[in-house]
Amino acid sequence: MSDILVVGSAVIDFIFEVDTLPSQPEKYRARGARVVGGGCAANAAVAITRLGGTAHLAGRLGEDPAGQLIVAGLQREGVSTRLTSKTQGASSAYSSVYVDRAGERQIMSFRGDGLPPEPDWELPGLDAVLADTRWEEGAVKAMQAACDMEIPGVLDGEAPIVEDAARLASHVAFSAQGLADFCEGATPEAQLAVAAERLGGWVCVTDGANGVHWRDGARHGHVPAFAVRVVDTLGAGDVWHGAFTLALAEGADEIAAIRFANAAAALKVTRPGGRDGAPDREDTDRFLEEMST
Repeated sequence: MSDILVVGSAVIDFIFEVDTLPSQPEKYRARGARVVGGGCAANAAVAITRLGGTAHLAGRLGEDPAGQLIVAGLQREGVSTRLTSKTQGASSAYSSVYVDRAGERQIMSFRGDGLPPEPDWELPGLDAVLADTRWEEGAVKAMQAACDMEIPGVLDGEAPIVEDAARLASHVAFSAQGLADFCEGATPEAQLAVAAERLGGWVCVTDGANGVHWRDGARHGHVPAFAVRVVDTLGAGDVWHGAFTLALAEGADEIAAIRFANAAAALKVTRPGGRDGAPDREDTDRFLEEMST
């Protein structure tokens, strides 16, 4: 079983199911609602545990009701929270999320207050590291740790990109928005070429139903997404990053890791409830086998 350090955001999501996304300053009524754990790093950590890995989450929380809900939810999923700080007087992060009938989402997030900037970890033996960009100091330290251990260090490339962390990462997996914010170019492929030259390492961009473009020096390619009926896209990118990092930790090459991550994310978007819809290993392996026949 692979051990993976996951560094970054952990929140509580208050999810409201609506017919259309709000656009006016007025009252709206939800068709359904639920409270689930969220955050890029926390969602990825849950995905890793469901897919058969061991996730150690290094995040920052307050000693408040939201923080207690976040920790309880992660521990129920089997995620280790020993490296997550809990600060008295600080406020944990939480979000309000609207999901429409097409599965698209709109998020209003509060990233917390009074949370300590500097990480303070004693790390276990690890097989890979994954960090988001929500905690700059944590991302840099995480990628440096991966370099020191000579293991995969994956940066979830959401805007704004932490360039010091990106230069240390062995793999930077941009979202389309994150890539466009990081560098100019007429197309995602052109932007990716600029990013690869600027960072000097392996990079890719995830673009939902358009699949994943990747580049490693002069080598580049595209791995298509799996066509599925979309119910809820919330957390799909986080599931992708968790699955991709786990596959690298298990020794897969990048193309196989992308395909595995595409499968996990595809299954997730067919299920409602944010990260509650993250698939397990059996479902993901079966889906991949079915798609290969």
